[in-house]
Amino acid sequence: MKYWMLYAFIIVFSLSGCKRHKMQKSATGITVDTLQKGEISVRSPESKEGENVNFTIKDVDFSYLTTRSKVGFKAGNSGIDNADLTLRMKKDSIIWFTAGQFGITGARGLITRDTVTIVNVLDRSYTQLSFQQLSARFGIELNFDLLQAIIIGTMPWKYEPASVSKTSEAYWVHQQEGSLVIDNQINVENNKLTNVKATQGNRTLDLAFSDFNSLNSFLFPFTSQLQLQAQTADGKTAQTSIELRHKKVDLTQEKQSFPFSIPSRYTRK
Repeated sequence: MKYWMLYAFIIVFSLSGCKRHKMQKSATGITVDTLQKGEISVRSPESKEGENVNFTIKDVDFSYLTTRSKVGFKAGNSGIDNADLTLRMKKDSIIWFTAGQFGITGARGLITRDTVTIVNVLDRSYTQLSFQQLSARFGIELNFDLLQAIIIGTMPWKYEPASVSKTSEAYWVHQQEGSLVIDNQINVENNKLTNVKATQGNRTLDLAFSDFNSLNSFLFPFTSQLQLQAQTADGKTAQTSIELRHKKVDLTQEKQSFPFSIPSRYTRK
């Protein structure tokens, strides 16, 4: 259980071989800060053919977030079922969590924009790595912003769209950056992101948001499900899944505390 959050990093970022681009204010594509807080405008790329599709994604805006959640993780024959998770976040800055089962804390973690620290309470050890070290260790680009997007239910990648289309039930935003291909599905009724499928090489990531509930003036997904499929060297398909189910979520402007320390007797691994 101690490494479930680190595994989540690997799953989310293993499809991102190139550095994430920031949102750009431009005449086309995805723009931000031009509307009310919590809204992202999406416009079709300029084209001589076809009808332009313009709409607004209803995002969430907050200074601090707190949750009480359940988390499950499965990879091959190993996994965690229904673990307790307490999560606090300062937007764009800090993610703090404790995880455990049966009333026993098994792990604590603190994630900043630079560093991931996970403390294994049960065997009195800790792991601390910078995103730079994580990226080098796994051969992929890791960063804070993508993990935050997974937790709050916003588009993980803000690349300019290659195309934007609409069906009777959904808007579709297609993105491509090198070998990374991404399809985002946005519900036409509430303008919330519901599904993301990203493919790179022999790896496919499926991300689904559901159980939307009203928080303040926003719709927030109380369930996030991730599935990663990848072909192994021997030709077999390996599948990993994570399910995050929030029992309670608060979006607040009030300052939250992030108490975190590593006892001197703990061993670094």
